[in-house]
Parts: sequence; structure tokens; C-alpha cells
Amino acid sequence: MSCPHVQQARALHPHQLDELRTHRSLELQPPGPRSSVHREDCTQCFDNIDDPTGLNVCLSCYNGGCTGEQNHGRSHYQLTQHPLALNIRRTRKPKAERDEPPQKMSKLSIEAETEADKYDIRKTVICYSCAEEVDMAEKAIAKVVDGIMAAMTSARQTEVKAWEQELTPCEHTLCLEQDAPKQLEAQNLAHCASCDLKENLWLCLQCGNLGCGRSQFGGVGGNGHALAHFDAFNHPVAVKLGSITPEGTADIYCYECNDEKVDPELATHLAYWGINIAEREKTEKSLTEMQIEHNLKWEFNMITEDGKELKPVFGAGLTGLKNLGNSCYLNSILQCLFTLPVFQKSRYYEAIQDRPTDSLNPAEDLEIQLRKIADGLLSGRYSKSDSNVMASHDSAEIPHQKGLAPAMLKELIGKGHEEFSTMRQQDAFELLLHLFKIITRSQHAPLDDPVSAFKFAMEQRLQCLSCKKVSYRTDIQDNISVPVPVRRIKETSADMEVDKEGGTEVGVKKDVFELVTIKECLDIFTSDEFIEYTCKACGAKEGARKCSKFKTFPEVLAVNARRFEVLNWVPTKLDIPVVVEDTPFLLDDYMSKGLQPGEEELPKDTNDGKSQPKFIPNASPMQTLQEMGFPEARCVKALYNTGNADADTAMNWIFAHMDDADIDEPLKLEDESKGALVAIDTESVEMLSAMGFTAAQAKKALKETGGNMERAVEWLFSHPGDMGEVEEIGAGTTVILGNSELPAKFQLDSIVCHKGGSIHSGHYVAFVRKHLNDDDKDAWVLFNDEKVVKAVDVHEMKKFAYIYFFKRV
Repeated sequence: MSCPHVQQARALHPHQLDELRTHRSLELQPPGPRSSVHREDCTQCFDNIDDPTGLNVCLSCYNGGCTGEQNHGRSHYQLTQHPLALNIRRTRKPKAERDEPPQKMSKLSIEAETEADKYDIRKTVICYSCAEEVDMAEKAIAKVVDGIMAAMTSARQTEVKAWEQELTPCEHTLCLEQDAPKQLEAQNLAHCASCDLKENLWLCLQCGNLGCGRSQFGGVGGNGHALAHFDAFNHPVAVKLGSITPEGTADIYCYECNDEKVDPELATHLAYWGINIAEREKTEKSLTEMQIEHNLKWEFNMITEDGKELKPVFGAGLTGLKNLGNSCYLNSILQCLFTLPVFQKSRYYEAIQDRPTDSLNPAEDLEIQLRKIADGLLSGRYSKSDSNVMASHDSAEIPHQKGLAPAMLKELIGKGHEEFSTMRQQDAFELLLHLFKIITRSQHAPLDDPVSAFKFAMEQRLQCLSCKKVSYRTDIQDNISVPVPVRRIKETSADMEVDKEGGTEVGVKKDVFELVTIKECLDIFTSDEFIEYTCKACGAKEGARKCSKFKTFPEVLAVNARRFEVLNWVPTKLDIPVVVEDTPFLLDDYMSKGLQPGEEELPKDTNDGKSQPKFIPNASPMQTLQEMGFPEARCVKALYNTGNADADTAMNWIFAHMDDADIDEPLKLEDESKGALVAIDTESVEMLSAMGFTAAQAKKALKETGGNMERAVEWLFSHPGDMGEVEEIGAGTTVILGNSELPAKFQLDSIVCHKGGSIHSGHYVAFVRKHLNDDDKDAWVLFNDEKVVKAVDVHEMKKFAYIYFFKRV
């Protein structure tokens, strides 16, 4: 007798989830093309189909539930009353060597065996209600089972996106003008015009010159003759011959933009040189493929000075996270956060051990996904050696972990976000701030908000230079971004950097900088700065002195070290070493003293200097410009837009803006009674963020400068201690987060390090302080995606960390 529930169950669409408990009588349906099918790992933990008892996939809503000790599959049934589930168990086949020649390269040449090549898969259908197996041959069941097994899993959909790179055309590809055509040699005979290389060849689309590229990751040779051709003739656009496919895709590189681009007329431009794109065959890896391979195999100090690989460590709190393509920024931040007690005890792990979930769609629930991450990282169940994972591609000495794939959490974090919804590399510090925001907004009652451990009060003191009256303002923050002073040493040393074109390794001269201490950075952050200011108490325009110090201290202080310099309006990352000791240190000197006896407060309606002060032109260049005969309005505007520095720069600005319709209108900064209403351009915020500033700082700078990008950069570098638009405590508010008790002693707990020329590329790793043995000594552990090892020479890595997490002790 067949199971009676086969004909009673049906699959519900997402908008019907609220009705799951009442609709139990319609027939099953296979998943559609947009259905999220979780058939590889559980939606509430990282148990998966490789476990001995396998994974149960609900035939009604395709939720994946584990069948082991936690048994989330049964919990899902008890909540939804979906009785039928497909149990999938997977075991790895012995690896057989292939004698066949390699397949021709298609879109992606990163070798990937099919699931059938690697695994034996066993499937059974069970009914929770009847507590028995169901015949999969029944028509209603077979159709759904086949649909589930054929569907692209939710995790796979995320991984597929990770291989794609969002490229756009540029003015040089859109406006390409080609020289007189010429016939090229046959593909198998073509070689670089300046050497004998026959691979890694780049065709100049303007003149047809064939030059070799630069040497690339993975041993691909190159002498850089294509780049030399651009330097000599300024022909910017080239296509990599071996990457051209019949479908019309290829690597297009613009040397002028120094980036990969798209050529919408590639077929036409190639036909000009006698190349029929339909007859082409892809023979080499694309730049995207090599970059992905580079990211996945990037060895970040995985070898000791004596040539031995670092020792992997296993156990509770020592679980790695798999790189989903460009997700190392997320992995590093998660490792640092979930080592903190506030993320473990108060919210996501110990506090919810016996707390059942009532979510009908756990894969779309942020709280559940964060609990899943906590369970995966902290339980130790998944921290075990995997013989299929090695420390590097050419070494089989030390087996590492397989790593947990945080695909569900990554998708939720990026939902609706312009940057984190993409698969590009992102700024780890910006991700941290975004996580703070969405965690605080998520439902967590009666549990504590873990972000509150990072929050504290900064007190800003402003004093008029004329009447000496003061004002105090309290802002709530959850991080600080400190400037790192730049002091170059005259001597330079050769170093190897990774160029953006295909992960090219090229020798370059890098600047060497003097050591800086974290105390010096904090001194600058809390020091006085002088601002332009019109006092509404005395009317003087002499300016004001402003500084910000701690009113309270957090349990955990997140510090971003800004090691960037703008050279020709291009943000450049600087390798300035910052010394941070392992031992605890005091922050008492950075405590604000508040209103002191004898100090007289400024009137409350001054907005504490928040409104943009009236611009006061520099008297000397102003006089010089007026003596040249320029009208006053033009002189004021010129000085305002050139940094108020000198007459020559201002004069050039006037000549460049002579045709402006409003050149003779008075300078308008803002309506002081209403405050400035400046439209903030998203692209400008992103550009400033790429320089190492936070979004809050970028928005503040753009508002202070009327949206002018160049002046915003100057404003940011002249206001290093200003944290931007942060949450301000209004009048009458009594809740002050943080702790004002002294001594305020902090100790470094973890760091996020970055390797690469830009925070939006390269690779991120985390170093975390851990107790590895029964003794009281701490050790530093390196989390390099799925690789977790006991770190050596962490003192050197601390000098170049991008984010520091200090814990109050």
C-alpha cells in the first residue's frame, strides 16, 4: 500500500509560506528554474550529504535538513507538517587517473569533474509521518526527485555567480579607430612581434600589432611587449588571442584605463584584421580564470622561514571557511567576530543551544544563518582533516580542512546592497559596518544585541578662538578609523607586486616607510584641529579648535588603520608598519574630561559647529587676485575650490571656468538657518571609500564641500579625526553606551590583514588570539579561508593589519 501522504502534499511558492500549515492536500510539484533547492547542506547547520546518514530534502519546499544528532530535518517536518523528504547520501569514489587527452577549453577552464565522476550517490524517499520509506518509482514522487537532483542548488547558484566578473566598456573601446588593415599569420604560427613567444599574445585592435603580455600567475611566460607597444604608440585596447571564443567572448584589456573592459564590437574589430570570430577556438585561460585560480591558491605566509609548511590546527573554534571565489573579506571578518564572547554567549551559540527555531524558511532568516555560522565555527564538529585539501597546489605534505561554505549567509548579507550583492572582492571594513547595521536591525529579543559591545560615546569639544567659549557634543560610534602618518625613508627596495592584468607578477620599486606606533595614530586621532568657524556668541570669524575623545569605552574596540595616500587623485595603498604590542595598554589618556570649571558654553542654537562654517578667503591671495583685476565673486569662488592656498592656483581655476554661467554670482554654501541639503552621489561615496575612508566620513566630506569630489578628498585629509556622520545623542537622551570606568585597559584580540594594491582586490586573512593548550599561554592562529594553522611571525603581520580588534581586559 502506497503512502497516503504522496497525494496529499504539494510544493508551495515563497509567497504562500504563511499558509504552510493549512495546505496539505495538493499534489507534489518539481522545482522551477527560480526555486531554491538546498540539497547539499542543511539550512540550519553545516551537516551535509557526505555525512553517514545523509541529508533530507523536503519534497514540498526543498529545504535541506540534517539527519544526525541535531536532526533539523525532523524539526522542519514538525514545524511545517511536510511529511515527505528525499534522503541523499554521497560517498567519494576512489580517484582514477585519466588516459584521455584534456578537453578543449570553453568558458571556464578551471578543471572541475562532474558530481558523477567524483561520487556515488544513494537516494531514498521517506515519510516522516508514516516512519517508512516510499517507493520512488511512483510517478508523483519520481518527477519531483528527478527535478531536485537536476536543479542547480542554491549554493551552486551563488558559486556560479562568483566566477563571473562584471565588466563594462570604456571610452577607448567604444570610440576605437582602427588603422589600415593587414593580414595576420595563422593562429598556430603567430608569435610576438618582438620575441618568439607563441602564447599569452595580445593583439592591438588599433594597428594589429601582436605583442606578448606580462608574466602571469601559474607560470605563463611573457615579456610585456604588448605593454611596451602601448607605451610607445599609445594604442590602449588589446585582445588576448587565446581567449577568443566562437560565442564572442574574449579578454579585452585597456592599458589606458589599466583594467579589463568589454568591446561591444569585438567581432567587427577582429574581422578588420581577417579574424572570423566564429572560427576561433579558446586555447588559453582567461584573466578571470587566472585571477580566480590565484585567489583560491593564494599562499599567505603558509611557509615558515626554514621552508616547512605551517602546522594545521583542529578543534572547537578552529574551523575554516571556504572561499566562494571572492569571499575572503567575509571569511576574515566572521572569524574575528565569532571569537568574541559577546557573539558566542549572548546571542548565537551558547544562548540558543536549546532554543528551537520557528522559521518556516531558515535559509532566508539572518538570525538562523548567523547561528549556523556560530555552530559551524565554534562546535568543532567540522574541524577535521580532509585528505583532499592541501596547503598548496604543489605540496601534499599537510592535509587541511575542507572548510564550510557560508553561501546562504553571504547571499542574505548582500541582499539589496549595491556592492555586497555582487561577487567582486569588497572592503572588509565596510562589510564589518554593514554587518553591524543589519545585525542590530534584526529580530533578537530577548537576546542581547552583540553590536552593543562595540558601541561607545565620543565627546567632541569645540572652542571659539576668540571668545574661548566651548560646546560639547556626544556621538555614539561602533568603530574608529585612525590616520597613519606617512614618513618615507629615502632608500627604496625592490619588491614583487601582483599586477591587475591576469595576476601578473612584476618587479617594482616600493617606498619604504618609518615605523609608526598605534599610540601615535591615536594621538593624531584625538588631537586638536583648527577649523573655519563663525562664532554666533561673539561674531568673530577667527575659527575654532576642535577635538574628539572618548567619553566611554566599548568592550571591543574596532580600529581601521588608514594607510592610503592620494597620488594624482588615485588612492594608493601604503605599506606603513604600525607597531602594536601583544601586552595590554591603557587608553586613559584619550578620555574626555567634559565641561571644566570656568568654561563658558556656547549658545545651544549654534548646532555645536555642525553646520558648515562660512568660507573665509585667505587674505593674501585674495588681495593679489583683486589687484590683477578679477571681480571679488570670482576670486572667492576660485580660492574656495582650490583649497584657499595661493593666487596662482586660484587664477588657473578662474581661467578654466570663465565660461561658467554662474561665474559672477556670489558663492553659496548653504542656508545656515536650515542646514545644507547636498545631494550625495553614490559613485563619489564609493570612490572615497576605495581610498580607505568609511562611508560616513565620505558622506560628511561631500556635504561639507557641496558634493565636490576633489575638495572632499582635501577635506578628509585635513580632518583626520572626524568620523563623519555618526549617530548623535539628542537633547534629553540619558542612555550612554560603553563604560567610563578607569583604567581602560585593552589588548589586541584579532586582526584582519590584506595583501594587494587595493582593498577591493587581493586577499584577506585573519589572525586570532586563541588558547590552544591547557596552559595559560595564548597563541596566534592564522585563518586563511579553509586553512587554519598555528601562525608564526605574527608580529610582522600585525604591523600591516587593516583592521584591529582590541578587547577590554
